[in-house]
Amino acid sequence: MPPNPFVLITPGATRGLGVALTRQFLATTSLPVYASHRTTLSDNEISKHILKNLGTNIDPKRLNLLKLDLTSEDSIKAAADALGENLAQKGLLNPYLHTAFITGGILYPEKNPSQLDWDHIKESFQINTISHLLIMKHFSQFLPGPTTADLPAPAKWAHITARVGSISDNHRGGWWSYRCSKAALNQAIKTFDIYLQQHKIQAICVGIHPGTVKTDLSKEFWASAAMNEPFTPNDAAMNLINVVENLSTYQRGKVWDWAGKEVHW
Repeated sequence: MPPNPFVLITPGATRGLGVALTRQFLATTSLPVYASHRTTLSDNEISKHILKNLGTNIDPKRLNLLKLDLTSEDSIKAAADALGENLAQKGLLNPYLHTAFITGGILYPEKNPSQLDWDHIKESFQINTISHLLIMKHFSQFLPGPTTADLPAPAKWAHITARVGSISDNHRGGWWSYRCSKAALNQAIKTFDIYLQQHKIQAICVGIHPGTVKTDLSKEFWASAAMNEPFTPNDAAMNLINVVENLSTYQRGKVWDWAGKEVHW
């Protein structure tokens, strides 16, 4: 039986880059899209928000919502279980994760050691690193394994990271907890990609740097962004999807920016 691919965006249902990625996949592909959120809004309210202005030719049944809190492993596991149950209910034969974007991030821009705060440091690592590791743990089961029929291209598993996580590119300092947690995420990306190779899973893992995007995360830094930045969420989403979907296996386990250029460790 032919495999049935689907897309995962987490978080991806309520705001910023995640919503833009969800909308792009709905607008430009025919794949089912699973997007997570942690709000108290109803699925109907969130679906209306995502589908607004996308046109009438998009089947709303392609959009599937998962409740997921990045600060709770129980919630992450429950969301993965819900995804598995939903795929079974749809009766899809040989479903597999075609593309995943893991987007969770938070920024506290400390300028000197005296500004380091215990709670902010913990939250930075919880959202920027630990949640990504736990999503690997609970959602990687949906990637195409060795027994899946040969695919025309490997599945793509991409984490939104940041250039400031690069140690070799750190020339200005600052942003201590953000830099450190993103550097740790980059190590996790490399390690997960090695795991995929060792277990002959038909997928590659990469990090992707979106540039400065006009979201709440970066709002106070828009004015200091480099030329050609900041991007709107929609433009950033198109850039990232284009880069990730065109990556080959020899580009695996690395970090790439929005223009397809490698970000060195």
